[in-house]
Amino acid sequence: MRILVIHGPNLNLLGTREPDVYGTATLAEIDSLLRERGRGTGAEVECVQFNAEGAIIDAIHRAAGRYDAIVINPGAYTHYSIAIRDALAAVGLPVVEVHLSNIHAREDFRRHSVIAPVCRGTISGFGPVGYVLALEAVLALAGRA
Repeated sequence: MRILVIHGPNLNLLGTREPDVYGTATLAEIDSLLRERGRGTGAEVECVQFNAEGAIIDAIHRAAGRYDAIVINPGAYTHYSIAIRDALAAVGLPVVEVHLSNIHAREDFRRHSVIAPVCRGTISGFGPVGYVLALEAVLALAGRA
């Protein structure tokens, strides 16, 4: 099984960006944790990070036929990128949306996800462990957990 993890804008700054909101774990630490968990189940986990919306869409398009599932943290694009939403719907892969912070406990504009309706589920508010939970979810969907 191959799983693509897509990190959206500003997640490359994890560890230093608003640690009171996003924690102190770096993106490299999260990616390492996910790859290790994947290896433990026989799944290959590839992690990518993009700040540009078009690059995220291109990665989603390339995922079709190459990956079995997608875990995505679209960052701020969560709240308004119909283009990312449409790309996820178009490739037909199981998708789990993940957020480090609880988007429902934050500013009003962060409480709505245009991505969620095309995802199997959303995990929000558990920090880096949320990514592990999202990985566990896609493994379970594939009968590999």
